[in-house]
Amino acid sequence: MKIALAQLNYHIGNFESNASKIIQAIQQAKTQNADLIIFAELAIGGYPAKDLLRNTVFIQQCHTSIQQIALHCVDICCIIGAPVRNTNQEGKPLFNAAVVLSNGKINSVTHKSLLPTYDVFDEYRYFEPNTAPHCIDIMGKKIALTICEDLWDNDTDNSYVGDLMHKLAAEKPDLIVNIAASPFSYVHFEERVKVLRSNIVKACAPLVYVNQVGAHADIIFDGRSLALDKSGSILTELAAFEEDLSYVTLTGGDFVVDQQQAKQNPSEIAWIHQALLLGIKDFFRKSGFSKAVLGLSGGLDSAVVAALAVEALGAENVLAVLMPSIYSSDHSIKDAMDLVENTGCKHLVLPIKDISEAFDHNLAEAFKGLTPDTTEENIQARIRGTLLMAVSNKFGHILLNTSNKSEAAVGYGTLYGDMAGALSVIGDVYKTQAYELAKYINREREIIPLNTIVKAPSAELRPDQKDSDSLPPYPILDAILYQLVEKEKSGSEVVKLGFDIDLVTRISKLLNNAEFKRFQAPPILRVSPKAFGPGRAMPLVAKFSF
Repeated sequence: MKIALAQLNYHIGNFESNASKIIQAIQQAKTQNADLIIFAELAIGGYPAKDLLRNTVFIQQCHTSIQQIALHCVDICCIIGAPVRNTNQEGKPLFNAAVVLSNGKINSVTHKSLLPTYDVFDEYRYFEPNTAPHCIDIMGKKIALTICEDLWDNDTDNSYVGDLMHKLAAEKPDLIVNIAASPFSYVHFEERVKVLRSNIVKACAPLVYVNQVGAHADIIFDGRSLALDKSGSILTELAAFEEDLSYVTLTGGDFVVDQQQAKQNPSEIAWIHQALLLGIKDFFRKSGFSKAVLGLSGGLDSAVVAALAVEALGAENVLAVLMPSIYSSDHSIKDAMDLVENTGCKHLVLPIKDISEAFDHNLAEAFKGLTPDTTEENIQARIRGTLLMAVSNKFGHILLNTSNKSEAAVGYGTLYGDMAGALSVIGDVYKTQAYELAKYINREREIIPLNTIVKAPSAELRPDQKDSDSLPPYPILDAILYQLVEKEKSGSEVVKLGFDIDLVTRISKLLNNAEFKRFQAPPILRVSPKAFGPGRAMPLVAKFSF
């Protein structure tokens, strides 16, 4: 049995485009004499479709697409993910299903058993679980067909996770097929492979895993679909962050390939770089926009975002706006202009001195006798946000937010000011990672000016201001935040790791108090195991003790 692994980039709700891609892949697989072609979880309609799954027209279009694609499944069999109606009288109205197409029609349908409700997932909101999993027959081969279930991590408190594969393994399948929509994080691939291998051991059968690729605002799918033999060795690994189509042959109970592919093994920061580029590209392409605008301060974060935007969209499609104030240093303005020159992007200079003075004059009577504080600093940030939104509105550009995860965590940002934007590019990248990212961007030539990387970070909202005036050094801050956010540890648990109790108490309080800001922040490109946003649901008004 020759099997095609079809790793495609789907667009949620774009049925014409998705069906066209799928049919094209089927035709290509036919030319290679493939017997079976496999697509990802919920390829029909796209993933995650969220409450579009409650729309009857959307579900009908999914069904129509399946019927259309089935007509091309002659002399080839197809496994494809789709939402299908639950015709029973009880339960949720839909199943998350793997549909088998052959001889121009639907041959069988397998329903997903394990519906994730953790992190960014909320599948039980829409789907009814399968309670009677069993193997299916395709071309005389017994196949354990699973839908992302065997990618649940081993820490999940659900005994049925292991029980599912034990039930399927008891039927002694010839092949395990897993269709998935497994989002990227910079630690997730190794976890995937570990779980896949554990299921190979249970079933004593080779395995094919087909993942989605592409980005849907916050969630990014990295692809990297796999074929593993009965020993658990990776024989085929499809491209990361790209569409791909590859083939394996099942012969004598195991896979045969012409040549075992070398494992893709770039650095962690290289994976993050690729993920962010795809996130930017797909956000613009799938939204129907092509041009971006951002504020360029001469600091590290805006420089990194500008460089990524230029690489993703092209220099001609990126407009950097410099908005110097009386506190902006000469070297910051020079650093910003050097980056403009290095990237070739467009730029505007809109000084805010006169506007800021107008605010001071207008508020002088109301603020009489009061000492200047963060109020005046925030006004400067909000002036910049207003100017950026004016440029965005006038020219039809998408505003990119440039805040990093460290700042977002502790509330070091101004609502309706530097937190403005349609997409947060590095909101899931800690400041220490942003430095690594800048160095990686400069790996072949200087794009981000060296001075931007080596100088002390500052918001430049008051004389001689430094981030270190308000925050601990970023390596310490980020290490504590990683434990509190990604590892979901309590403050007391973090202190036991050797961190200062007063500092942990302060950081934990800042983290909790800034939730109302993050609630109003733009969607964040998710690259870590735990990003701010839907995957970290916290109350806005709560009293939480250390």
